[in-house]
Amino acid sequence: MTDTLDSRTVAPDTATTATPQQRAQAWLADFDAALRARDVEAAVGLFGTESFWRDLVSFTWNIRTVEGRDGIRDLLQHTLDTTDPSDWQLSEEATEAGGVIECWITFETAVGRAKGHLRLKDEDGAPRGWTLLTSLRELKGHEEDQGDRRPKGVEHELARGRKSWLEKKQDEESALGRTAQPYVVVIGGGQGGIALGARLRQLKVPHVVLDKHDRPGDQWRGRYKSLCLHDPVWYDHLPYLQFPSNWPVFAPKDKIGDWLEMYTRVMDVPYWSRSSVTSATYDEDSKTWRVVVDRDGEEIVLEPKQLVFATGMSGKPNLPSFPGMDVFEGEQQHSSQHPGPEAYTGKKVVVIGSNNSAHDICGALWEHDADVTMVQRSSTHIVKSASLMDIGLGDLYSERAVASGVTTDKADMIFASLPYRIMHEFQIPLYQQMAERDKDFYDRLEKVGFQHDWGDDGSGLFMKYLRRGSGYYIDVGAAELVCDGKVKLAHGNVDHLTKNSVVLEDGTELPADLVVYATGYGSMNGWVADIIDQETADKVGKVWGLGSDTTKDPGPWEGEQRNMWKPTQQEALWFHGGNLHQSRHYSLYLALQLKARYEGIPTHVYGLQEVHHTS
Repeated sequence: MTDTLDSRTVAPDTATTATPQQRAQAWLADFDAALRARDVEAAVGLFGTESFWRDLVSFTWNIRTVEGRDGIRDLLQHTLDTTDPSDWQLSEEATEAGGVIECWITFETAVGRAKGHLRLKDEDGAPRGWTLLTSLRELKGHEEDQGDRRPKGVEHELARGRKSWLEKKQDEESALGRTAQPYVVVIGGGQGGIALGARLRQLKVPHVVLDKHDRPGDQWRGRYKSLCLHDPVWYDHLPYLQFPSNWPVFAPKDKIGDWLEMYTRVMDVPYWSRSSVTSATYDEDSKTWRVVVDRDGEEIVLEPKQLVFATGMSGKPNLPSFPGMDVFEGEQQHSSQHPGPEAYTGKKVVVIGSNNSAHDICGALWEHDADVTMVQRSSTHIVKSASLMDIGLGDLYSERAVASGVTTDKADMIFASLPYRIMHEFQIPLYQQMAERDKDFYDRLEKVGFQHDWGDDGSGLFMKYLRRGSGYYIDVGAAELVCDGKVKLAHGNVDHLTKNSVVLEDGTELPADLVVYATGYGSMNGWVADIIDQETADKVGKVWGLGSDTTKDPGPWEGEQRNMWKPTQQEALWFHGGNLHQSRHYSLYLALQLKARYEGIPTHVYGLQEVHHTS
């Protein structure tokens, strides 16, 4: 590699004139030497007073962020010998902006190959590590069959009894769950389960994805007809197979459903439709799950070693219990069961809630001439879709990002390289720009009495999503209806229902033929309580959130998403999901953890998450 410079041989006046590439290479050389020598203190000394190391499986067999020199010291003391890292290299030219040097790195561990990202800041006259991202990308000897390693797909030798690809596939399908047991059972066949299934297939880990619907993609097809992705296409690619270049920026739900069905078939994901898990128990002696499945009326018992809940980022629907719900003579439904607006033309509809689903449903009902009232119980953050796409996502996930060489993988890594502890500092200026750009819109919202917020610290939508998974709406038109009074707005909590109305605590009575409860979802461990038992649900604790001690995200600080994509307090039980971006990105790290266990590779987990909240 060119421009190599060892910082230990550079005089201070020379160091100040060194290029970003030379300074980054010198830091990396010192770091590599310290790790090879097992000199933890020398390695720690290369980091700044404020510093963060985020590891995705490569050192910790976990998804873990440590903070400050003490955190880095502890991580290295517990992982350095088993990880045995080596061959640290810069993979691209380092850059510098605003006093921060950024560079992309590669390295190897005892069992794998890894990539990462490093930011350096000057401290005491020398570059010090500020943020370090390390991520395992493949296991040695278990590389995926891609590129030069792709399978031939045909045997160019004739033999009697030779089976075709289709016959082999049919044999595999008929044996699964009967004469051959999967190593992994994935509960949930939406985008998360399918993405993980594709990863496991490429890694040759025997598995099956279970879903209760008739076809892959029905999770989307069955929702209200106006539903579409609010994230742009560049943010939503699945692993291995990107959306084509003519795919719409915001895909309608049925188009997504068709894509997921096609993707499942093309990627050879072992997928059981019309399959519901009725119970699951873990045998501590045999280290095996017993998963009872109702597969289209047939009971099948699966005995995997690993069990993954891939039911999205949410648990069961939160259906409130208001006095009078049993006497209300109209229809009542949670937003997840809302069939669409067609049957409600001319009807009076009250929607309880003011976040994404509430706005979408109100907008679609208005389009079908329903008389719609939105009941806002707490403040909501709203951001205009165009502003979010441009200011919030444009540098990473857009056509301009692609044109500037930011691939999907690079964008994912850049996003992952920002520690959650300081991510809000990067988000706040972006939302300040959006507030200025769309000032007239927010003035009109305020004028009609809509209670709006920018998050507890002004950091906007992404931090709300990561902290609590709720409390926001990406405006694709429905908020304008609220501004114009076309969707009526009421405020307050529900006191009770009568035979034909919703009554708020202040006495406001809202006539209703239909009440839609857009009241969100519980934690994913609610599914664990239903399928396994409450004891196990409490053992793993709350799923999602960072412990930021902000609204609906109680402390203490976790540093990572609770329980997602990593080992939990229940052995061999995992959670996978999130939006399409997270399903794509984190499915790799979950799949590698499962593959390592399947192959018997030692996985010394560092920093297993403690449980602070059980609900």
